[in-house]
Amino acid sequence: MKTIAIVGRPNVGKSTLFNRLSGERHAITDDISGVTRDRIYNTCIWNGKEFTIIDTGGFVKDSKDIFESAISVQVQIAIEESDAIVFVVDTTTGITDLDDDIANILRRSNKPVFLAVNKVDNHERLLMANEFWSLGFENTFFISAINGGGSGDLLDAITDLIGDEEEPEKAEYPKIAIVGQPNVGKSSFINALTGEERNIVTDIAGTTRDSVNTLYKKYDKEFLLIDTAGIRKKSKVYEDLEFYSVLRAIRALEDSDVAIVMIDAKMGLEAQDLSIIDLAVKRKKGVVILVNKWDLVEKETNTAKEFEEKIKKKLGKFSDVPIIFVSVLNKQRIYKAIETALEVFEKRQQKFKTSELNEFMLEAIQRVPPPTHRGNYIQIKYVTQIPKYYPAFAFFCNYPEHIRANYKGYLENQLRKKYDLTGVPISIYFRKK
Repeated sequence: MKTIAIVGRPNVGKSTLFNRLSGERHAITDDISGVTRDRIYNTCIWNGKEFTIIDTGGFVKDSKDIFESAISVQVQIAIEESDAIVFVVDTTTGITDLDDDIANILRRSNKPVFLAVNKVDNHERLLMANEFWSLGFENTFFISAINGGGSGDLLDAITDLIGDEEEPEKAEYPKIAIVGQPNVGKSSFINALTGEERNIVTDIAGTTRDSVNTLYKKYDKEFLLIDTAGIRKKSKVYEDLEFYSVLRAIRALEDSDVAIVMIDAKMGLEAQDLSIIDLAVKRKKGVVILVNKWDLVEKETNTAKEFEEKIKKKLGKFSDVPIIFVSVLNKQRIYKAIETALEVFEKRQQKFKTSELNEFMLEAIQRVPPPTHRGNYIQIKYVTQIPKYYPAFAFFCNYPEHIRANYKGYLENQLRKKYDLTGVPISIYFRKK
């Protein structure tokens, strides 16, 4: 999946544009310079094409302010790690010295650059915006991030650059990414499995700086384990190298088949863990939750069943995931964790017979038919599996656009019960018959 970085000096509207492109309000927006301190990642889908967008902090060259100085270096890293750049400027201030500095850096990057001249929301500002052609970027767009003006043309240009991406090839080995916050025991987990001190293990959070692949060949099992750097909460990412590790960890997740999300039993499932799981689900990766350091929890006040119920309640819609309680230190159930991850991998590869699929699902639909829409009966006639690298299904009906989300959830639950898709995100589409 392509990665697009949004860069620019502070207070030009980068986070507002990020929210516009992602369709969600993830980034904090304010008129105060430097509100966005760290990267925010999300997925954008346009014209049927999908890409990752990164919202960067404001670029301030040679600043003595520790945050602004860190932001400038992190923008450099975002440029290096991205496939293309959206350079945001502000028509109300005209071209500043900082804009010129950033433009010079971007020209040297040899990456495709899309210049987004922001806050162009009336005729007078449209005339003012023509000044920015002098920066010399061929792909220049006049936009208003706050109301969406011109964003469609910008997205069209980005998706034209992306082109049609092919489905990933089937891997030689199943790829399992070990992800989670720092210091939850990821490297210790791999060391315990391999019986080698291959990864440095310390009590200092963030020891693992980059993704490390380990080919596992034991007990008739072969697969790749990807040990990623700990994904910190955004407010805790201060080091440039740490930010680099976060970006690489996310890419490792995208390259995997199954994500083992490790959490600390004493800390429980935190917001950052939910963000990691949400990212894995969006990328249609298999998910296994590993609760480490379970030996340190007082069992009288917190049983495994109660702990699991709390986790599933926090997970919300995608709660059909395996949860394994382990102690990496004592090597308790660590092999069970791998066996479960491989089971999820196999479930993700399943191919379903069309005849059996229709027989079961049409019976379930007849038993609980979809609600009518304005007096019109919705009839689902046929279902088939779509050839993708994860389970995806197309339901053909007369009014596909009027099927409600809760009924879609009912169909997903039926599929999960029938085919045991625990830990596997699936997609359901409705098409006109």
